[in-house]
Amino acid sequence: MDVKLEPSWDDLPLMANTSHILVKHYVLDLDVDFESQIFEGTIVLFFESRNRLEKQSGSTKETCRSESNEACRFSTPEPCHSPVTDTRTSSSKTGYNDFAICGKGEKDTSGKDGNHDNPEQASGISSSKYCCDTGNHGSEDFLLVLDCCDLSVFKVEEVDVAAVPGIETFTGSPQITFVSEELRNQIVHELVTLPADRWREQFDYYAHCSQAPGCGELLFDTDTWSLQIRKTGAQTATDFPHAIRIWYSTKPQGRSVTWTSDQSGRPCVYTMGSPVNNRALFPCQEPPVAMSTWQATVGAAASFVVLMSGENSAKPTQLREGRASWHYYVTMPMPASTFTIAVGSWAEMKPEICSSEDLAAERSLTPSEADFSPHIIFLSQSVLIGMNHLCGTRLCHEIAHAWFGLAIGARDWTEEWLSEGFATHLEDVFWAKAQQLAPHEAWEQQELKADLRWRCLQDEVRNYPEEMQVLSCLSETPSLGPRNTVIAMTTEAPSPLQPSVWNMQSDRPNKEKTGHVSDSGSSVIKHGLNPEKVFMQVHYLKGYFLLRFLAQRLGDDTYFAFLRKFVHTFHGQLILSQDFLQMLLENIPEEKRLDLSVENIFRDWLESSGIPQVTEAFCLLSGRLAVWLAPIFLFGHTEWKSLKKMWKSLQQQ
Repeated sequence: MDVKLEPSWDDLPLMANTSHILVKHYVLDLDVDFESQIFEGTIVLFFESRNRLEKQSGSTKETCRSESNEACRFSTPEPCHSPVTDTRTSSSKTGYNDFAICGKGEKDTSGKDGNHDNPEQASGISSSKYCCDTGNHGSEDFLLVLDCCDLSVFKVEEVDVAAVPGIETFTGSPQITFVSEELRNQIVHELVTLPADRWREQFDYYAHCSQAPGCGELLFDTDTWSLQIRKTGAQTATDFPHAIRIWYSTKPQGRSVTWTSDQSGRPCVYTMGSPVNNRALFPCQEPPVAMSTWQATVGAAASFVVLMSGENSAKPTQLREGRASWHYYVTMPMPASTFTIAVGSWAEMKPEICSSEDLAAERSLTPSEADFSPHIIFLSQSVLIGMNHLCGTRLCHEIAHAWFGLAIGARDWTEEWLSEGFATHLEDVFWAKAQQLAPHEAWEQQELKADLRWRCLQDEVRNYPEEMQVLSCLSETPSLGPRNTVIAMTTEAPSPLQPSVWNMQSDRPNKEKTGHVSDSGSSVIKHGLNPEKVFMQVHYLKGYFLLRFLAQRLGDDTYFAFLRKFVHTFHGQLILSQDFLQMLLENIPEEKRLDLSVENIFRDWLESSGIPQVTEAFCLLSGRLAVWLAPIFLFGHTEWKSLKKMWKSLQQQ
C-alpha cells in the first residue's frame, strides 16, 4: 500500500483503498446457523473506479502487503475471454422474483468452525506463491483492499455479468458474441450509473448478475483488518473486475455480531453499534465516503423473523420445509456501517402514546443503550422501564438522526458532534412538540435538561483523557505517512451522501487537515477500539452546548430558520464542521454575528479539550438543583409538574 499505518493499541484502521475504487452496490445471500452461530453464504460487490485518480496510478501503485513477510497465496485464474452462449445456458435456469436471490451455487467444504480443513486454503485457493513484482513483466497488479476481520473467506471470483440474459441493453449492441474484461466492466459501469428513477430495473439486474456464473478465481489474502484481492495483469482500478463474488462465513466470536437469547430464552442474533462496524459481518468499505446501496436475502428457520434496515417491509418466502428467506433492499446510497440485521422470535407490539404528564427530565443514557440505523431503531430494555419519558426522549434523539447522521453526515468521523451534538440538541425540540408543551413550559424543561447535561459534561471532562475530549482533528496527531489522518469512531453514520462541494482549503494548519485521508483512502479511527469510548458522551454534550450557545446568541427564530436552510442545502452530502459554520456566519445579520468567527469557534470548541468558559453563562440553574435532582436524573420517578414546582422554589432561594 502507499502508506504504512501505525495505529496505537486502541485505534481502529480503515484499510479500504477508497481513493482508487468504490463499492456502489452489495448483494448478500446468507444463511443463519444458530447451532454454529455463524452467517454463511456469498456477497457480490459491484464497483466503480475513481477515474479522477487513474492518471496518478503510476505513482500510487499498490504493493503486496502481508504480515511476517509472508507472500500472498493465490489460485490460478480461469480464462475470462469466453463465448457468451455457453454461460448463458447455465444462468438462464435460475429464476428471480422481486430481486430475490434464489440460490447459492456450489460451496467450498469447510470445517465445523467455518475454516477450511486444508490449512493451505485458509487464505487462498492453492499453496502456490505469488510475488508482487513478478508474473507481469516487472509491473505490479492493482490491489483491492476491503475492510474485513473475524471472517473465514473461502473463495473470491470474478462474476461474468455478460452472461445475464438481456444485459446487452447496457452494451449498445443487439447481441454479444465475445466477452472481454473491458466489456464486463463497461456493463457494470452502465448498471451502477442508471438514474435513480430506474432503480427497480437496476436492482433486478443486480440480482440477476449476482447469480451469474464465475469466470475466474481471483488471488486473495487476509490479515487482521483487511481482505486483499488482485487479478494477475490488472494493473489499475479500471482494469480490475468490477463485479466479484466472495464466499465466506462469519465466526462465532466475530465482533460485529451478537449471539444471545431473548427474555424468554430463545436464541437471537443482531448487529448493532460494534466498534468495528460491519467488517466482521461482511467484507466492505468502511470510510464514510464509501456510499453504496444494497440488497440482501437471509435464510433462517421458519420459526424466526428476520428484520433488516431495509426500505421495504419484507415477508417470508418458503424455501423448503422448515426454512424461509427474507429479502430487503435500500435504494439510497449509505455507508456500510448502517447495514443492520436482527434475527429472532420477534413479535410486533403496538406502542402506547406518551402522555404529556410524563417527566421531561432525562437520565444519562450511554450510546450503547440505543442505536439508529435506517428504518430500524434499537432500544435497550432499560430505556423502556418505568415512565414513558425515557423511551420518548431517546426516540426523539434517534429520530433526529434522520436529518443529522443519515440525511447529512460527517465526512470526517473525528467530527462525531455533527451527528450526536445535533441529535441531542434537537431531541429537546422534538420532545417538547410531542408533549404539546406551551412555549414557557418547553423553555423550563430545556433549561432543566441543560443543567443536568452540564453536570454530566463536567464529570466527563474530569474522568477522560484530554485527547478524547476534542471534537475535531488536532495538529499534533501522529503522521500516518504523506498526510496526517485521524478519524474518530461513531456507530451512526450518514446516508444518501456525497462529499460536500464547499471549498475545504484553509490557511489554518488544524482546519485544513480535517477530512483528509491517505493517498489510497486508508485511515485510522482514533481510539476506535478504546472500551471507554462506548460510554463517553463528550461529543454528545459538548456538541449540544456549542449549538445551544449559537442558538441563544442568535435567537431561536434566526437559528432554526438557518437550520432549515442548511438541511435543504446539504441534504444528501457529507460535510465538515467548517461547512456548517461558514454557512451559518454568512447567513446571519451582521449585528447578530458580533465576535463570532469560524476560527474562534474552532479554537474554543472543536480543537480544545475541556469546556469553553463562555458556556457557563448559558447554564442558568444553580448547582444545588442538579444535586437535588440526581435521583430523578437516574430513575425518573417524578412527574413534570412536581419537578417544576421544586425548580421554582429553588430559584426563589
